[in-house]
Amino acid sequence: MNEKDRPAFSPRLACPWPRRPRLVNVGQIAPAELDSWIIHHDDQVIVVNKPGDLVCHPSKAGPWSSLAGAVREHFGLAAAHLVFRLDRETSGVVVFAKNPAVAGRLQTAMQRRQVGKTYLVIMTGEFSGPVTVDQPLGDDEGSPVYFKAGIRPDGRSAVTHFTPLSSGGGFTLARVVTETGRMHQIRAHAQWLEHSLVGDKIYGPDAQYYLDFLDNGWTPALEEKLLLPRQALHCTEIDMRKAGIERVFSVPLPADLRAFCDARGLAVPSGL
Repeated sequence: MNEKDRPAFSPRLACPWPRRPRLVNVGQIAPAELDSWIIHHDDQVIVVNKPGDLVCHPSKAGPWSSLAGAVREHFGLAAAHLVFRLDRETSGVVVFAKNPAVAGRLQTAMQRRQVGKTYLVIMTGEFSGPVTVDQPLGDDEGSPVYFKAGIRPDGRSAVTHFTPLSSGGGFTLARVVTETGRMHQIRAHAQWLEHSLVGDKIYGPDAQYYLDFLDNGWTPALEEKLLLPRQALHCTEIDMRKAGIERVFSVPLPADLRAFCDARGLAVPSGL
């Protein structure tokens, strides 16, 4: 290969084995815990209110270490078909299909944007009016975290609507609706707004905090900087009526995020 044909150097590709996230403090789900999280099940779907700090996909620590594995074991299914996933540290509504046909129908509806998803977030800083971020997302090649997304002109289109519900004490509680479903879309767009989510180890003040967390776990130093041990992101509602599931599934703001709001005088509107 001559010099003109040699590809340009990319630091993200320089190491054939990029640093992989390891599971920190992997626990086991008790059957009674899973029962308390199930908000609906019928012959088509199982709907779960996932807590933060729980992986959706199966892990090497056994079936009861992940939500998908626990659901499969608990219901005696050949497979628990995850219609869409939430990040480990994101809480809220997760939907499993009981068979491949239902899974295919719902996943197709997701791709056609026929499923409505609404999130609640706690953001750093205060703002009072609705904001729409229409910024394309792709790899953040300057980040030490190799899977971090960032705004880039050659990225995939991404649109996120942020509506503040209350502000105070240097924070904003907001409702978020997305038009697209890019990886880490809400978190990346919040960072672009300069109102990162509280507790976000990757899209917060410094992505190095995530690497520190992988090496050392949750420490007092990280708590001082991030305030919460997980990102303040909660999927509060899923509307699948256009996909043939005649229900809207909703869950309230979880206790840890509500306690954060209460401690800082951030009003939580009734009904959340």
